[in-house]
Amino acid sequence: MRIKFWGVRGSTPAPQPENMRYGGNTSCVEVRFRDNLYIFDCGTGFRVLGQALRHEFQDRPISAHIFVSHFHWDHIQGLPFFGPLYDNRENHFQFHCSSRTRNLKRVLEDQMATPYFPVGLTEMQARQNFYDLEEGRIDLGEVSLQTLWLNHPQGCMGFRVESKDGVVVYATDNEPGDALFDKNVRKLAAGADILIYDSQYLPEEYEHHRGWGHSHWREAINVVTESGAKELILFHHDPEHDDACLDKVIREARNYYPRIRAAAEGMQIELK
Repeated sequence: MRIKFWGVRGSTPAPQPENMRYGGNTSCVEVRFRDNLYIFDCGTGFRVLGQALRHEFQDRPISAHIFVSHFHWDHIQGLPFFGPLYDNRENHFQFHCSSRTRNLKRVLEDQMATPYFPVGLTEMQARQNFYDLEEGRIDLGEVSLQTLWLNHPQGCMGFRVESKDGVVVYATDNEPGDALFDKNVRKLAAGADILIYDSQYLPEEYEHHRGWGHSHWREAINVVTESGAKELILFHHDPEHDDACLDKVIREARNYYPRIRAAAEGMQIELK
């Protein structure tokens, strides 16, 4: 299993020079198990992933399962710019998300409607299927997916991917402090090889952003130590946190837990 990060920022793209080492694109993570492709969230990093897939597959069809955690801008901004959706009818993308607030196809149609975008959804030639997600378990052949709700305004789904190679958890946009959701995130992370977790704020910043639906690196360490997950990847970096800030976070966080990294665009992790 290979995990690759294409977008690691939260809230809005932040492409300033001082952010370039970790990256300025919003949320998008690719997970591959053998020949199967799973994509988590469609922020602006989704556009860059599309470019890479076009280059890799050339004339071969591209097929992927795409999981959208929720519909806030930083998790769907890349959808209209994902090139393989426009290329040909042989490409096939299966979208999975909760429809508690809205249907993803409607969200995509609205996002591309006048006056927000110059072309409509009908320009996308690839085959598309849309599936509703609720809490539970999904069998995708050689991969099993568990879903649980996280604590975020209007909701956010957390994902646990289980395979023969290992377990990866994608739990972005989660605020601590609610007993049910605190239990959910620890259940998802239990014994995982890789935990990708929201650490948007510094602990001292979090006090000024209660109710905004995000966590901080100190809570991320609480989750990883209490769940028994093996490695922690801090994710969904605040747009105001430059490379120097994230370097400082990692240095301090490793005093509490040694197996910790900050997600960076282009970073890859192999599980075998």
